[in-house]
Amino acid sequence: MGGAHFPGEGEVVAGEGDAVVPLRDVGKMEHGCEHYRRRCKIVAPCCGEVFACRHCHNDATASGDRHTICRQDVEKVVCLLCDTEQPVSQVCINCGVNMGEYFCDVCKFYDDDTEKGQFHCYDCGICRVGGKENYFHCAKCGSCYAVALRDNHQCVENSMRQNCPICYEYLFDSLKGTRVLDCGHTMHMECFSEMVEHNKYTCPICSKTALDMTHHWALLDQEIEATIMPPVYRYKVWVLCNDCNKVSEVDFHVIGHKCSHCNSYNTRSTSRPADLSGSSSPSTSDSSENNL
Repeated sequence: MGGAHFPGEGEVVAGEGDAVVPLRDVGKMEHGCEHYRRRCKIVAPCCGEVFACRHCHNDATASGDRHTICRQDVEKVVCLLCDTEQPVSQVCINCGVNMGEYFCDVCKFYDDDTEKGQFHCYDCGICRVGGKENYFHCAKCGSCYAVALRDNHQCVENSMRQNCPICYEYLFDSLKGTRVLDCGHTMHMECFSEMVEHNKYTCPICSKTALDMTHHWALLDQEIEATIMPPVYRYKVWVLCNDCNKVSEVDFHVIGHKCSHCNSYNTRSTSRPADLSGSSSPSTSDSSENNL
């Protein structure tokens, strides 16, 4: 008798011989959808239908009467263990389980998988993942960035409140990882990787170099030095550098044109600056652009 255990308040025995499981943990990580592990469904405030989460709702309505849920507007949920519809709260009013180990009463958000490190950013107005200690909110860019980027990135106003320039999905609340380029513009990590795989190394928005191209520039130097242009093509051209935004007068070469200011080959042909005197260079139609 001394080894017996009787369920106390807030506990339930899962089965004969099984350990006592706290009532709040019953069904944890056993329910949910492809997006979240949770023990409730939401009642969509827009159409009154029940869905596993707002993403499931948005996916289901994408091909018909397209409309999306504002997460803060959700007022009712349905417990998946006892099927009770109720106002938004963390604990079911009927069976007493935690409908989400992580719960945000601002976003009306539930998730049992707390290894994601969820936290609510009041400046963003939504919940983020990755651990609050690992992120800071950049007021100018309008989003949370990794602490490694604090005082170490180019700020672009509301850079995250834009669509990905590759897939056009809205970045601010996307479930996919995001990369901040050196120029400050943003895009999905997987879209960036796919872009690089197709030998595109510049920002789709501003055309600045998105990777460290030092080694590649050195190879171009060697190739240009080894490739002598015929006398008829030995003339000067004006180029605009996409990286430093300065113009240079350089020797024309079919392989590429190197910026005389920052040594980048990410340049494009341009006309001679109007404030400079001297003979004009040949038509830019005779020279090639070297856009990465």
